Amino acid sequence: MNTDSASELEFFVLVARHGSLAAAARALDLTPPAATKRLAQMEARLGVRLVNRTTRRLSLTSEGETYLAHATRILAAIREMEDAVASNRTAPRGLLRVNASLGFGRTTIAPIVSAFCKRHPQVEVQLDVTDRPVDLVESGYDLAIRFGALPDKRLAARRVLSNRRFLCASPRYLQQHGEPQTLADLARHRCILHRQNDDAYGIWRFNEGADSEVVKVHGALSSNDGDIVLGWALDGHGILIRSEWDLAKYVKSGRLRVVLPQYSLPAADLFVYYLNRRNQAARTRAFIDFLVEHFRRSEADFAQGMEVPPDALAGETG
Repeated sequence: MNTDSASELEFFVLVARHGSLAAAARALDLTPPAATKRLAQMEARLGVRLVNRTTRRLSLTSEGETYLAHATRILAAIREMEDAVASNRTAPRGLLRVNASLGFGRTTIAPIVSAFCKRHPQVEVQLDVTDRPVDLVESGYDLAIRFGALPDKRLAARRVLSNRRFLCASPRYLQQHGEPQTLADLARHRCILHRQNDDAYGIWRFNEGADSEVVKVHGALSSNDGDIVLGWALDGHGILIRSEWDLAKYVKSGRLRVVLPQYSLPAADLFVYYLNRRNQAARTRAFIDFLVEHFRRSEADFAQGMEVPPDALAGETG
């Protein structure tokens, strides 16, 4: 395959990923007219229309979907070949494509990427943040960083952080509305709902020893953004489920209290997912190791934040 062909494949993958010729043009440092002309030349050469053009967004035709699937696989094979050839290099180098969840990627992963690139200046990192998990096999990303398990057996995974979840509320809310003593009490409380992926709305699942229980809760406030619902809990609007990663500093400071601590919730452990390749690129290995080491240092800090005196738990008005 010549350089022009590979460049053409990369161009089309970018167009499909961004859903916009203008965005793809910016990524490639092209003018929008140049990108439009390049796509038109590809379609003329192939004799088919690859995209449907609208005033706001592009959508792929069936031929475009076929082209994208093959282009993604071919580019991945080229990168794997180059990684295998260059595997003996001591210094990680080359392009690393990383995906992370929206808020966590912006606040936590982006600074980690910054520190990693200072240590490995020959690595170029493209970090994309999305509200939903992506298909690593089809999207061309090297790895994804997500809370919770992804149901894709084609991927390998490494646990980065153990991350329990708790019920919590502000002292002001608990003083005004009382403190739940049992799971059944949650039905009369204002609960703040975090809508995530395809989770059932308003359904909270708990474990107590070997037993499990499902509780239907209600509340006036809900959002698909974790930072928003956390802010509402801090403002005293109700009871919320959050992970210890989010809660530690607020529990330690007394701004939030853990309620019903005897009931456990499904954990939200942090994983890094990656393609299960025989010859993993040095830059991918280096980044995963860097990520794990960062959170290993952080884990001790926020675990200490959750080890609070009894008066920080519900049941004490303080």
